[in-house]
Amino acid sequence: MNELQQKIYDRFARYVAVDTTSDSNSQTVPTTSTQLDFGKMLAQEMKDLGVSNVEIDKNGFVLGEIPANVSGAPAIGFLAHMDTVEDFCGKNIRPVIHSNYQGGDLVINEEKKMYLSTQNAPDLLKCLGHDIVTSDGNTLLGGDDKIGIAIIMTLAEYLLAHKEIKHGAVKISFTIDEENGIGVGYFDLKRFNADFAYTIDGSVLGDIDCGNFNADKLLISITGKNCHPGAAKNFMANPVRIAADIVSSWPEDKLPETTEGEEGFILFKDIEGGLDHATLGGIIRHHDSAAFEQFKKDLEQIVEEKRVKYPNAKIHLEITPQYRNMREVLKAKPEAMHVLEQALKEEKIDYRLTQARGGTDGARLSLSGLPTPNIFASYENPHGPYEWLSLQWSEKIFHLLVRMLEIAAGK
Repeated sequence: MNELQQKIYDRFARYVAVDTTSDSNSQTVPTTSTQLDFGKMLAQEMKDLGVSNVEIDKNGFVLGEIPANVSGAPAIGFLAHMDTVEDFCGKNIRPVIHSNYQGGDLVINEEKKMYLSTQNAPDLLKCLGHDIVTSDGNTLLGGDDKIGIAIIMTLAEYLLAHKEIKHGAVKISFTIDEENGIGVGYFDLKRFNADFAYTIDGSVLGDIDCGNFNADKLLISITGKNCHPGAAKNFMANPVRIAADIVSSWPEDKLPETTEGEEGFILFKDIEGGLDHATLGGIIRHHDSAAFEQFKKDLEQIVEEKRVKYPNAKIHLEITPQYRNMREVLKAKPEAMHVLEQALKEEKIDYRLTQARGGTDGARLSLSGLPTPNIFASYENPHGPYEWLSLQWSEKIFHLLVRMLEIAAGK
């Protein structure tokens, strides 16, 4: 591990020690107070480094700026999110370094028989000789997206120490509640004041997300009719059974576990209730706008069929917008992609322009007027205990960001 990689890792280890799990059921902004605590820690670190105009705004976003040293260069933003996903434990994270990986299995947790292998992490084959970081198997790792924060913070330190690097204004923000798709809706674009930006929140080295799912959230509420089961004929409406019937009626080939690439899906992920009432929650995803709308119509048709089938029940479907595909925005305003692709070529990084099977803050920022593609952040297998990252990949991203600033300043 060289000095730069050590700096990135040391920051990362400090950051993941702070629990910042978001909470999609919370009504506060941000959804957890720990994100505010972490934001204060980052803001102080930025001030100590000499970053200008550091503040935490009223919604918990951390903002700062490194002033331009070249006139006329575009202001470029770099963003990474502070929260970790609520689907797996993000408390008491203990990162483990596996130095100089030479192939074969990596032990995550011997007691639990948890290993990283080329079966569950095929990109390990690209990382021979690398320093690999995992959790201890009891938590997620938090690479999504605290390695992005560590890279941006190390970049800020480097730029402030190396005035000879020419760049326009560098706008920095660490954002709230990315994992539940809520936070960036409160982001102050006018205050940020960038010409274009990048989220450092992708996965595999070389993957550039310049498109993403269209995304909505669904909630189906079912009110039943309860009675003694011995006298239930032609009377009982069992919400649990109705919810199961709705789930089983959705086509098998339009589920997360049966789709890939730009194929869409509906994921039914939460069910609660009993014989009086039940709720069924989930998400709707598709890259193609027309197919996305058709998914919603198909779901509405299924719900209507169940209303007919179960006349003693009341079934309500609510669909809430989340985010939309940024592909068309980046085509219409191409400078962000032009700078990024030139830097990737000059840094000799093989890259792929991908349509993310997910969403990023960049999607909503792009649709709000700030073109923001998503750059790989060096982690893989996020949202669970098999998450891992390569510190050598992290260093490559650092150098890529420096080159992007130089290219934009040269333009």
